[in-house]
Amino acid sequence: MAHFRPGWLPSLLVLALLPLLIGLGCWQLQRAEDKRALLAEQAAQAQAPALSLLELESAGRPAFRRVRLAGHFDGRHSLLLDNRLRGGRVGVELLQPFFDRSSARWVLLNRGWLPWPDRRTPPAFETPDGELQLLATVYRSPGSRFLLGAAAPGEGWPRLVNAADAAVLWDELGRAGLADELRLQPGPASYVGDWPLVAMGPEKHLGYAVQWFALAATLLGLFVWFGVQQAREVRDGLHSDT
Repeated sequence: MAHFRPGWLPSLLVLALLPLLIGLGCWQLQRAEDKRALLAEQAAQAQAPALSLLELESAGRPAFRRVRLAGHFDGRHSLLLDNRLRGGRVGVELLQPFFDRSSARWVLLNRGWLPWPDRRTPPAFETPDGELQLLATVYRSPGSRFLLGAAAPGEGWPRLVNAADAAVLWDELGRAGLADELRLQPGPASYVGDWPLVAMGPEKHLGYAVQWFALAATLLGLFVWFGVQQAREVRDGLHSDT
């Protein structure tokens, strides 16, 4: 210890901060791995054949599966998912119930993004009439949804919401429906549908991990330097006394 005297306070500070910084770096590495697995699962499911709704419900892992639908929209009960950005523009995503004739079940279908530049005027959209054959993808959120100010049942339509919950909608309407949200693939009934699966890619998490580990290394380096300097000053003081 003659060559290293960091002192109690710096030692306690490093003992408290170093595990925290390393833990944050490891957490970001795990987030990156989770995002890679999510993107790989989406890519694999995109190559799989599209299923009917009945086949989908018997599938073990329906997330990101493509689904064939045949039926009609319910334009009276539309949801507008608020605060959705595309190219720096503010807008909403339009979700509408769709009745699948082959399974006699409802699905909540996200038709894509609509611009909403003026909040005083409702977003304009049209609902296709008649029987339609559509292709959609089951959406799975990459994390827990944060519900903020969701509209209460019984409010008017179209309903502005901050998060969509298909199961809650079917309970309110008294319908049998799929609990997952489906996202409509490009076609005549879709609006802007270039949804990013993840807001932050694996490379971003890797970058943050490197930053946390660099801070940990810097803290450890400063701690060693300070301890050595303190020990040197003590030795120099002893030598000057003698």
